[in-house]
Amino acid sequence: MKRVSLAFTFALATALASPGAHADTLKTVKDRGMLSCGVSQGLPGFSNPDDKGNWTGLDVDICRAVAAAIFNDPTKIKFVPLSAKDRFTALQSGEIDMLSRNTTWTLSRDTSLGANFTGVTYYDGQGFLVKKSLKVNSALELNSASVCVQTGTTTEQNLADYFKGNNMKYEVIAFAGADETFKAYESGRCDVVTSDVSQLYAERLKLATPADHVVLPEVISKEPLGPMVRHGDDQWFDIVKWVLFAMVDAEEMGITQKNLDEMAKSDKPDMKRAFGTDGNLGEQLGLTKDWLYRIVKAVGNYGEAFDRNVGAGSKLQIARGLNQLWNKGGIQYAPPIR
Repeated sequence: MKRVSLAFTFALATALASPGAHADTLKTVKDRGMLSCGVSQGLPGFSNPDDKGNWTGLDVDICRAVAAAIFNDPTKIKFVPLSAKDRFTALQSGEIDMLSRNTTWTLSRDTSLGANFTGVTYYDGQGFLVKKSLKVNSALELNSASVCVQTGTTTEQNLADYFKGNNMKYEVIAFAGADETFKAYESGRCDVVTSDVSQLYAERLKLATPADHVVLPEVISKEPLGPMVRHGDDQWFDIVKWVLFAMVDAEEMGITQKNLDEMAKSDKPDMKRAFGTDGNLGEQLGLTKDWLYRIVKAVGNYGEAFDRNVGAGSKLQIARGLNQLWNKGGIQYAPPIR
C-alpha cells in the first residue's frame, strides 16, 4: 500500500506540474467569488481560529492580502485547516488555491510536490522546549533524552542530524498532530519537545502553566516558512509572490494602514508606481492598478502584520530578529516594484 500511495502522489505531482495544469487559477478564484486557502489546524500567531471560527495569524494575513488584492475584500476566503500530513495533497488536488501554513521551504519539497514556494513570510529555525524543573540550559545537555516530535515534518530529520552530529543518544516519541505532540510533552511522556521555535512559543501559551517551560537557546536548522502554489500557473505564482513582496516593500517605503491615504497622494516616482497612479504594474499581474493600496488597507504592511500576530503587539512577543527588514539588521527583503 505504501508503494502505491507514493507512486500515486508522484504521478499526481507530475501531472500537475505539466504546462497548462491549473493554468487559470485567478479566473477560477474570481468565478468562485472566494479564495480557498490552506492553513494549520490551530497555531497561535500564524493561523488560529477563535471560538466563533474567526481566523487570525501571520499566515492568515497573507491569505487575506491575496483576497484583498483580487476582490478588494479580505473576507472573501474559505480557510481550510490541514494537518502536516495532508497539506500537500490538498494543494496538489486543487482543494485549495494556495497553502499558507508554517511550511518550510526545502529543495525536496520544491522539486517533488508539483508546487512552488512564493517567498518567505517568516525566517524560523528548529529548537527545543523543556520544563524549567529539569534545569537544562542547553540542547547539548539533552543526551539520552526522550523527545516528542510531530511526524510528516522536517523536524524528524533535523533532530536526527543534530543528535548524531553531537554524538548524543535520544529516544523519539512521534505523534501525527501538533496537539497530540504537545499534550504528550505536557503529560510527561517525554523530556523535551522539538519544533520550529515560532511554534514552540505559540504552543507554550496553550500549556497549563507556560512560565514553567523554557525554549532553549540553540537553533539547529534553517526553517524559511512561506506560502506555496501549484506548478503550471505562472500568473498565479506571480500574484501570490508579489502580494508578499508588496507588504515588505510597503514597510520599507514607510506605507502603513494609518498613513495610507496620505502616502497615496505622494509625487515620488516609486510611490506613484506602487499606488498605480503612474504605470500599470498591477494590471500586468492580472490585478487592478490599486492592488498595493488594497493590500495595505486590508492587512497593513509586513511589519504591522508581524507585530500584530507574533511580535511586540502579540501574546507571543517574538523579537523580529532575522525577520527585520534588510536595512534594519534583518534579512527580510523584497524585489522593487518597478
